[in-house]
Amino acid sequence: MAKKLARFEEIILVSTLVLMVLLIFSQVVGRYLFQSAPSWTEELARYIHIFQVWIGASYAVKLRQHIRVEAFITRLSGTPRKILETISTLIWFLLALFLAVMGTKLVMMSIEFGQVSPAMQLPIWIPFLAIPLGSAGMVFRLAQRFIEIWRGDYEDPPIEETMI
Repeated sequence: MAKKLARFEEIILVSTLVLMVLLIFSQVVGRYLFQSAPSWTEELARYIHIFQVWIGASYAVKLRQHIRVEAFITRLSGTPRKILETISTLIWFLLALFLAVMGTKLVMMSIEFGQVSPAMQLPIWIPFLAIPLGSAGMVFRLAQRFIEIWRGDYEDPPIEETMI
């Protein structure tokens, strides 16, 4: 069970990718073979992709695969490196926390206004939910990163170890 939870983001990302490909494929087949395709497939694929981006951002934190400039930090070691790693992670943590809070406010306002999507008539707060969920995932992963830094595990793993 713990192993499945550790791979939660992977499972979600792969599952939604398969679903999104099927939706887009059915849209293309419908459009070119039958000259008619339901508009809801395109809209649902778009919303799934939005969730993939936000969940993928959390997953990239876990894998330490976000883009960052390391020209200066790799020259440091010991306590100076821990301090610099902590500062940069803290700034990122605060940004992700801000996004989680503001994303939650956006979801709450969307619920209040009752806006729905054009094709599926889906409450628009559901796609907006990707923002606080993905941001909260990043906050969680960055909190784990703080622990790693102060345990001395602040070195980035080689890329081949983190590849799926």
